[in-house]
Amino acid sequence: MTRKKSDRAGWGINTRLTHSGNDPHDYYGFVNPPVVRASTVLFPDAETIENNNQKYRYGTHGTPTTDALADAVDELEGSAGTIIVPSGLMAVTVPLLAFLEAGDHILVVDSVYFPTRRFCDGMLRKLGVEVTYYDPLIGAGIDALMKPNTKVVFTESPGSNTMEIQDIPAIAEVAHRHGAVVMMDNTWATPLYFKPLDFGVDISIHAATKYPAGHADVLLGLVSANDKHWKKLEDAKTNLGVCAGPDDTYLVLRGLRSMGVRLAHHEKSALEIARQLEGSEGVSQVLHPALPSSPGHAIWKRDFKGSSGLFSIVLDGGPSGEVQRKKAHAFLDALQIFGLGYSWGGYESLAVQVRLEDRTIAKGPTAGPLIRLQIGLEDTRDLLADIERGLEAAKRVAG
Repeated sequence: MTRKKSDRAGWGINTRLTHSGNDPHDYYGFVNPPVVRASTVLFPDAETIENNNQKYRYGTHGTPTTDALADAVDELEGSAGTIIVPSGLMAVTVPLLAFLEAGDHILVVDSVYFPTRRFCDGMLRKLGVEVTYYDPLIGAGIDALMKPNTKVVFTESPGSNTMEIQDIPAIAEVAHRHGAVVMMDNTWATPLYFKPLDFGVDISIHAATKYPAGHADVLLGLVSANDKHWKKLEDAKTNLGVCAGPDDTYLVLRGLRSMGVRLAHHEKSALEIARQLEGSEGVSQVLHPALPSSPGHAIWKRDFKGSSGLFSIVLDGGPSGEVQRKKAHAFLDALQIFGLGYSWGGYESLAVQVRLEDRTIAKGPTAGPLIRLQIGLEDTRDLLADIERGLEAAKRVAG
């Protein structure tokens, strides 16, 4: 028996993740939807092709595989529609190109993901868009930065690497009063722990490469919009000709089924480790939104339903940048379980040194080198022992 979305409204999140996005009875009872690899789609007659009067017209416009994932994400987000693109960065760039043009002004949080900054400073400025960065803790004070030509306010909460939590409802209220579109990179929390559209955001952005995929083997981006802005987003995606491959789309849909269970484990382990590291010898600061000591913690507690597996630590520093560099390298090179690599959200733990020289407003901590930790699905005691190896190695660096 086919169930309507309204029937699932009272279900728990893991039940919804398990059953959203497709109906097995649409595919002869098979639990997973088919992977449809397609470019050309045939029409039954000339009149149908002339009027484009059928659901699927060409591979770039969607297939049953992409529809299954988009439908599942729409149910999680409460969105009017979702586009699927080949990477998380493209999930940022497509909506920016959709809603900005020469002569416009954009406000971007200074703690933004670096490739987003690179796109704004490079491509957007080249296209004649004025870019201004703002303090992530500005809240309603962003009103002072709004201009008559401010068309987009781009948020990310928590901030990349330094984990500041933004007051999204306050920022959205100001932006809408000035007629601007609010976008949010919500990759860290996923719609399980924060639903941007419920807090005034117009465009919700996710690197599905991270928690939805969950296995460090897929690149994919998701962009969801409310009713007011869905058509413009969809048109931009069509005009730019971007589309994700069916196999990657399928893998993200499959990963979505276990995301709730995985995210709960990431959260529990990361919090345990963060709490133990706070006050530990060799650690100057722990940056985790769920800790009372972190910037914006009160707002996180008010708005978020949980936390994920990514946070940062500041090692005890030294008298010079060179000493700090050596301490960071010693810490990272001593790790045996944590891999050294970019991205996050997969099953494996990762560590990387973060540099903040690109920032103009939110300079971030300077007491020592900043290390970003992705806490995977390994046993917590093993991860803590590995971090301790790194801290001991950093302590041996002469200051």
